Amino acid sequence: MYKVFINEKPIIITSSSKKVNNFPVHILKNIVLDEIIHKLRYKNIKGINLYTPDLEEGWQYFLSLIQVVKASGGLVMNDKNEFLFIYRNGIWDLPKGRIEKGESTEVAAIREVEEECGIFNLSIKKKLTTTYHIYFQDKNKLKLTHWFLMHSDYKGVLKPQIEEGITEVSFKKESEVLEILEQSYANIKLVYASYLES
Repeated sequence: MYKVFINEKPIIITSSSKKVNNFPVHILKNIVLDEIIHKLRYKNIKGINLYTPDLEEGWQYFLSLIQVVKASGGLVMNDKNEFLFIYRNGIWDLPKGRIEKGESTEVAAIREVEEECGIFNLSIKKKLTTTYHIYFQDKNKLKLTHWFLMHSDYKGVLKPQIEEGITEVSFKKESEVLEILEQSYANIKLVYASYLES
């Protein structure tokens, strides 16, 4: 199963015929993606299931319908087991950004976290998950983000990348994270859940 979010509403691409939610079901090969996106943005629908008999083939077909923007980001822990969050556009988020030409997902993840947070001494511990969300910029685009668990022993002052709309960067105790996630995006909750499961 793949989950692609539009705001907080999921498009669930599945090869299972079992009903697991109350969302309408469409055959993936029969959809007009822009119509599905419009419905989720502007109608009172909480989500949509897209059925495909072959999940991987269906997923590749779905990706062929939309421009894909690849990004990388990190869930960063420090020596006190606190987690690094950024505050952007009134919402708590994790640092991430586009992969530049010729960059690996890991190099891009470290560069973006450094740029957005003013942090250094980052090391990647492992890959956590990949998330997907659709946004509008001239046209509908799908952001595919690779997420890594990182560690840093950096003790300096953190510096938010103001030109990217980030107004605060700070480490949060594990006890504060659940409260922060209440004011965050569905994909960020998935990243943290994948950390808890790992």
